[in-house]
Amino acid sequence: MNAHPDSLPLLSPDTLLSMARTILEIEAAAIQYQASRLDEHFVAAHHLLLGCRGRIVVSGMGKSGHIGGKIASTLASTGSPAFFMHPAEASHGDLGMIIAEDVLLALSNSGESDELLAIAPLLKRRGTRILALTGNARSRLARLADVHLEVRVEREACPLNLAPTASTTAVLALGDALALTLLEARGFSADDFARTHPGGALGKRLLLAVQDVMHQGERVPRVTHQATVAEALRVMSDKGLGMTAVVGSDDRLEGIFTDGDLRRALETGTVNLLEQEVSQWMTRHPVVTRPDELAANAAQVMQDKRIFGLCVVEKKRLVGAFNMHDLLRHGIV
Repeated sequence: MNAHPDSLPLLSPDTLLSMARTILEIEAAAIQYQASRLDEHFVAAHHLLLGCRGRIVVSGMGKSGHIGGKIASTLASTGSPAFFMHPAEASHGDLGMIIAEDVLLALSNSGESDELLAIAPLLKRRGTRILALTGNARSRLARLADVHLEVRVEREACPLNLAPTASTTAVLALGDALALTLLEARGFSADDFARTHPGGALGKRLLLAVQDVMHQGERVPRVTHQATVAEALRVMSDKGLGMTAVVGSDDRLEGIFTDGDLRRALETGTVNLLEQEVSQWMTRHPVVTRPDELAANAAQVMQDKRIFGLCVVEKKRLVGAFNMHDLLRHGIV
């Protein structure tokens, strides 16, 4: 029965927190229980999915369907081609998208979902193999499957023991276990992961190299070691990176002159500072990076060393420069 929100009794903070802790403890216990029951059936499930020459087609109704969508997404993004198919849509033509080389990953807590049972026998006759995750090892879906994993929980986290909660959490965790053991078996690397996530911040962190964010050519602030501090400041103002490289012959990096170096020089009270050679005040042996280094790694170095910009060198020659603003603009930090 639905009551108006204003007429509902307010639970005390202690009661709310106690209930929330109990719910989380029940769901955590459901995952621990699955871990304790892993056996040769999980190994068989892993081998079935690893040997799949087509796609892993995940399917389920209701809450199982929502969990299935997440499992399919995790599989696909970690090196195991997969997609989710709604079983009701499959019965109305989408079944043609599944071929004999695919594997059906069927999710049903009861193992008696009419929609899955309508399509599973048809697929099996085509040669499509079936991996079922159910809470009932004696169910029709479990008996029909080539491999069955029982995902049984003692109780749901729902106070009424009705809403799928602990059971769906357990299935999701078991799906992650399947996906990530497959990732390991396939030798799926961080670079591979980045290629499936090119549009987000994660992809940028894993794909963008220093050479993708650095300034090059005439945009790189540089002066010779014979330049005066005044000349160095003009270059710094013109290029806008808060620093300038100090180079010798053939653009070999000899040092770097930054806003911080200028402040330290001013603190000495040196007379005619602007007329002196910048090489007297530059930082020798500065922290540098390579053009092929990941921009995210360079950002970490800058944060650890508390520096605002980096010169990029290749075989001791200056080839580029960038600062924290460039990393921010590219979404690295």
